[in-house]
Amino acid sequence: MKIILALGLLVAAAFPVLAETPVARRLYVAVPGVRNYLEYGGHGVLVFDIDQGHRFVKRIPCGGLDAGGQPENVKGICASAETGLLHLSTLTTLQCLDLRTEKVVWEKPYPGGCDRMALSPDGRMMYLPTLEKDDWHLIDARTGEVKGKVSPRSGAHNTVWGPSDRGVYCAGLRSPMLTVADPRSPAITGQIGPFSAPIRPFTVNGAETLVFCCVNDLLGFEVGDLRSGKMIHRVEIEGVPLPVQRHGCPSHGIALTPDEKEVWVTAAHDRTIHVFDATVMPPRWKQAVAVRDEPGWITLSLDGTLAWPSTGEVIETASKKIVATLTDEAGRAVQSEKLLEIDFRDGAPVAAGNQFGVGRVNVP
Repeated sequence: MKIILALGLLVAAAFPVLAETPVARRLYVAVPGVRNYLEYGGHGVLVFDIDQGHRFVKRIPCGGLDAGGQPENVKGICASAETGLLHLSTLTTLQCLDLRTEKVVWEKPYPGGCDRMALSPDGRMMYLPTLEKDDWHLIDARTGEVKGKVSPRSGAHNTVWGPSDRGVYCAGLRSPMLTVADPRSPAITGQIGPFSAPIRPFTVNGAETLVFCCVNDLLGFEVGDLRSGKMIHRVEIEGVPLPVQRHGCPSHGIALTPDEKEVWVTAAHDRTIHVFDATVMPPRWKQAVAVRDEPGWITLSLDGTLAWPSTGEVIETASKKIVATLTDEAGRAVQSEKLLEIDFRDGAPVAAGNQFGVGRVNVP
């Protein structure tokens, strides 16, 4: 027995189990991500080390230039660890970058322009809205080839591909109805609403049973039932919404924590983020967090411990405290409404977050 044990120890010493390389969590921030304002971080994709106090790591060059060579507004960002691709939309084009090589694979214009798009859970397909016009294109996300379109004629703007792959949710600036598209073929399968006004940023829970919508003229949000197709709750933030600099609505940004216990929503007029308890319906107000500028978007980390408003703060979700602020290599305060987390191991992407802050409970 002693001889066998000694032999086992010798084998273990000769062939040690290699420790798995830790995951490197990175925040990818596309700029200019607040209109075309270059003062908030310039042009490109800025990468920050989440676990090192959001230290600036690098700037990845990208396309997205207009005919005069000036950077266009970035309209949307999405990524897939499965395909290893990052996509950015601007006013006129969609571009595809390889996350390993950090090179632009292709950049293509689309009829009617581009707005905030969404990828399928496997990263292979995309619904790309035209710029506030009639259509959403269904495209192959690896090649950019158009496979079809849906045309709700709602003023195409924001898109969420359901995390459970049951539907694609399409919101337009001219309609109080949320259009539901088929995730497998270009077809409209339903509508949710009407909400009280045209829908702005929105998000869904993991089971795709609820949708949480910012709408025009509302300081707060509304909740829709994706099964019945009806708007079921209106949640107002106390206060008088004053005129805002951008977007024309007082609340333009909403996200669920991945565990779906909280809803985070922006209030631009007084530069705050409001947190609601989502374990009850309608959600109940908990507290507010002050930020340094008008927030126009918010998303969360994959593990739900951090919230990233477009104003560049990093908020710890448990304590509701600001723990860092984003600055670029020149020391400029970075702001962007187009940002998400991408995790790497040994230089390869292994997980990617979502720009819309969707819920993750009961996701297959």
